[in-house]
Amino acid sequence: MSRIGKKPVGLPGGVTATVSGQTIEVKGPKGTRSFTATDDVTIAVNDNAVDVTPRGKSKRALQQWGMSRSMVQNLVTGVTDGFKKELEITGVGYRAAIQGNVLKLSLGYSHDVDFQVPQGVTVTTPKPTEVVIEGIDQQLVGQVAANIREWRAPEPYKGKGIRYKGEYIFRKEGKKK
Repeated sequence: MSRIGKKPVGLPGGVTATVSGQTIEVKGPKGTRSFTATDDVTIAVNDNAVDVTPRGKSKRALQQWGMSRSMVQNLVTGVTDGFKKELEITGVGYRAAIQGNVLKLSLGYSHDVDFQVPQGVTVTTPKPTEVVIEGIDQQLVGQVAANIREWRAPEPYKGKGIRYKGEYIFRKEGKKK
């Protein structure tokens, strides 16, 4: 039995969910998101909750049960609170600035890196060394953060680079004479 799948997903005030076939659409104050489940699960909306139940006892049905429930929970969280990733930039002269829909990164290269911000995500720079990525799609927010971090991942000797806020960088000792 799936411990995650058994729990119904609560719908807070201001959030509505509609099911048509295998697709569930959730509308909330921040926007609208939808998810199409596989044929191995059944999605039903009761009162102020969404129930996900497996169709049969096959291994695939039980796997899809918990995953589908988590996806529905992420839809509800996205349209109510949204998702947020914070990046820290460490290094002398390393900085970020947002200009319109382009994030300009100075990362020690001979040129500035221009990162085009995709639709559905907002990027802000409260400080020149901080980047905040927000949106209603958890996967898209995480992917944008990973793409930005990829330009200069933190290195283990001095710790320079772009890291997630609170991320621990294993430090190595340098060469000795």
